Amino acid sequence: MNESDPAGAVRRIHDVVEAARAGTAEQDSLLTALTSLRLLREELAGWEPELITAARAAGASWVVLAPALGVASRQAAERRYLRLQPSDTGEKTGEARVDAERDRRAGDRAVADWARRNSAILRQLAGRVSALDGLGPAAQESADRLGAALGDDDPASLLPPLAAAQPHLTDAHAGLAEQLGAISEQTAQLRRDAVGNRRSRD
Repeated sequence: MNESDPAGAVRRIHDVVEAARAGTAEQDSLLTALTSLRLLREELAGWEPELITAARAAGASWVVLAPALGVASRQAAERRYLRLQPSDTGEKTGEARVDAERDRRAGDRAVADWARRNSAILRQLAGRVSALDGLGPAAQESADRLGAALGDDDPASLLPPLAAAQPHLTDAHAGLAEQLGAISEQTAQLRRDAVGNRRSRD
């Protein structure tokens, strides 16, 4: 198939189909048409997630996309998109990718909710770390990131730099490092619990 002329490939395949219906198609032309059809199907399959991504970037909601994709709901539209997307985390099937994404979102929601409830504590810890003196380069980089994150309205944005800072704190800051480690353990448990709860409801 000429990848630059999919419309031409469709016309040629259609001609062979018409010949097959008329009983005049030759074996070679049928095999060529089947090969072209496979290549065309693969190319079209690659277009769909690209177009969905572009439509989302242009402001289309999943509700608007659903009828264009031939599905009945926004959830079904999003699930279709996730099935078509290549996996970044090793899942072998589209359904596994959907489940992995739903697990991640459930965990993110649980952690974000916990961070909002504990915003004052997180901001206090971030302020203490960002104000430390005499830190090594790696620890100072984490402290600087925390200082920047303190300006964010979302307290969950403090969690990654807090976790990154913890291994770099020296023995002089062992108590603070222990507090940061406890927060990392807490958020990890929240994610595990959220995933377990989500799967138990399905």
